[in-house]
Amino acid sequence: MCYDAAGNMTNNGIIREDSDLRNRTQECFLDLLVTPTRVADTIRDGEAALGKSYEFSRSRNRSLQTMRGFTLVELIVATTVLIVLTTLAIPLARVTIKREKERELRRDLWEMRDAIDRYKDLADRGGLQTKVGSENYPPDLDTLVKGVDVQGQKLRFLRRIPIDPMTGTTEWGLHSMQDDPNSDSWGEQNVFDVYTKSEGTALDGTKYKEW
Repeated sequence: MCYDAAGNMTNNGIIREDSDLRNRTQECFLDLLVTPTRVADTIRDGEAALGKSYEFSRSRNRSLQTMRGFTLVELIVATTVLIVLTTLAIPLARVTIKREKERELRRDLWEMRDAIDRYKDLADRGGLQTKVGSENYPPDLDTLVKGVDVQGQKLRFLRRIPIDPMTGTTEWGLHSMQDDPNSDSWGEQNVFDVYTKSEGTALDGTKYKEW
């Protein structure tokens, strides 16, 4: 209850309280009306977010599968190229090794023949004594390595007997001046020429024994 200045009772307070109660009731009612709408909006926003996440996940999986597929194709291509290169490289390597051995064989034959010729030239000039029937050629390859006495000094013509690159040994075929050129036997009278005992064929089609 409210009273005025004269002490008389008035209804303004009751009316004011009723007005405030009515306003609060309207606000609660509006809140009740608005809340379902907000909830619906929130649900729709969540569904949209889930949909976008699902589409992103599917797109990512497709990208990974594509990358995985490309990686497998690249692996197959790389393996194929490696096999082809290996197939081409092996014969080439064999030819290269064979060519190097042939070069080494030619060098070894040249060194021994040059030593034989220098021995022969010195003997022809009377620089050393040789056996009768030797035609001034060395008796064997060891003599070229060990050397001969010339005016009190040891003169060597060959540093060592080279290893035959085709047979892997120091055993060379020898021909004396008296031997048949087409024969593989050595008469042992002297060393007129040397050749490899290999039966192989060179890259140019010739026989190594004929070099």
